[in-house]
Amino acid sequence: MGISKGSAQWNGGLKDGKGVMKPAHAPEAPFSLGTRFEGQQGSNPEELIGAALAGCFSMALSLGLETAGLKPTSIKTSADVQLDKQGAGFAITTIALTTEAAVPGASNEQFQKIAEETKKNCPVSKALAGTNITLKASLAS
Repeated sequence: MGISKGSAQWNGGLKDGKGVMKPAHAPEAPFSLGTRFEGQQGSNPEELIGAALAGCFSMALSLGLETAGLKPTSIKTSADVQLDKQGAGFAITTIALTTEAAVPGASNEQFQKIAEETKKNCPVSKALAGTNITLKASLAS
């Protein structure tokens, strides 16, 4: 398997500084103190972690469903990443995944089992093992 790369650059101090995060093969994502903590336009590291988990989960869920003989037609996943103050710093405490998938022929019980297994075993979930990851999974009607 290959190595995926990302980089970041920060210019200035914490309050007046600005930075960019750059996945190797995607556009730059600008960030600052304001985009991270004050809702200003731009991105933040937690948002990219959420997108990475949602993407990894969706792809892995597709594989899990196909392995079970089911062919999904679409999977849409979002991740709400909770950043909380802890002591003198901050920590990502919870990531709430919500996924909806169109899977012809799947029973809800079968789908839930595969989704839960996927949550535990996708590579990004494993990398975030110290974080509480919850899952709300539903079949599209």
